[in-house]
Amino acid sequence: MEITVNNNRVVNKGLVARPAFQALLARISLVLVAGLPMTAANAFIGNAADARIDELHSPKHTQHHEEPDYRSWAIAIDNDYLVPSNRDQDYTYGVSVAVSGAKTKEWLLSLHQPLLWLDHSWSANARSTTVRAHHFEAGVYGFTPEDISVQLPNDDDRPYASLVYISSSVERAGRQPNVSWRSMLTVGMLGLDIVGDLQNEVHSITNSAKARGWEHQISDGGELTVRYSVARQRLLPIGHPRIELKATTQASVGYLTEASWGISLRIGRILSRWQSHVPELTSYREQSLNTQKATAGENYFLAGFALKARAYNVFLQGQFRDTAVSYDHDELNHLLAETWIGYSLALNNGYRMSYVLRGHSSEIRNGQGDRNVIWGGLTLTKQF
Repeated sequence: MEITVNNNRVVNKGLVARPAFQALLARISLVLVAGLPMTAANAFIGNAADARIDELHSPKHTQHHEEPDYRSWAIAIDNDYLVPSNRDQDYTYGVSVAVSGAKTKEWLLSLHQPLLWLDHSWSANARSTTVRAHHFEAGVYGFTPEDISVQLPNDDDRPYASLVYISSSVERAGRQPNVSWRSMLTVGMLGLDIVGDLQNEVHSITNSAKARGWEHQISDGGELTVRYSVARQRLLPIGHPRIELKATTQASVGYLTEASWGISLRIGRILSRWQSHVPELTSYREQSLNTQKATAGENYFLAGFALKARAYNVFLQGQFRDTAVSYDHDELNHLLAETWIGYSLALNNGYRMSYVLRGHSSEIRNGQGDRNVIWGGLTLTKQF
């Protein structure tokens, strides 16, 4: 269907049949219906720090012994203004809060039971190993085209899109040495007005241009969506207490359906568990929060890259509802390169502050939307 508004051509590509994704959504929805009711600055610290480093990288620390239930909260803000180019486009902002600790699995909104059901349905490792860490997260994030002052849809640039979500994730030790597994289940709503309203409220306070096209966002008015992901992390043998390198393989199905392989590096005074540092698992705002133990004196630089084979992206392709602007499968690049660099500092009062600059290659093949995506993120964590 083609619509003409004031001589501007707007393409409504309509609903594209996605039987595989629809079947997946139906299955996970059944899991949720069945499972939800079951859930009603001190830079260095000398020799003591070096001894702690040796302990953390010993076989005992990296394997199957029980870890203390480190509880923490974290709050983070992503924004494309937090980069040197001072952009306001693509992945434009995100806000999230996360809490770690065993008690999170008992919360009313926890997805812990449905997540365990999915894990146990296919993984013998999940059925035979104990969960070592629990996490709960809630947040919002949004995407905009380059020119946010235009109210009419622009079929030559990326669409407006947003997600309001909750998620639960768990960590398990692998059967092999220095291997850890992490799985996550996210349930969210696409297309809610609150994401655009928050952006425009901030723009009003900062006297910035108003984003005028949110009424044309993907699934405008709200649409349920889900995502399930599993990752295998492996600590690589480096042999130096101040250098940590790990490789991660991840796969997810749902509103982001993809497979990825990445390398993550930390250099500095490292006092936290390698399993708790997961920048390679980040998908925009999700799983980007650092809820690891904040040991005074820990400070390090972090960097990494990942290669992603992305089969489906709801924020560009839409889901079930008609959308004014969306992209077909053959209009997108499905092999992406992602990279990040940052710095993290743990203070002596249980707080940690981190900054990460992140970006990935263009997902849109042609037109105005064919550009690399970049953003920055700030995180504050508190152990309690």
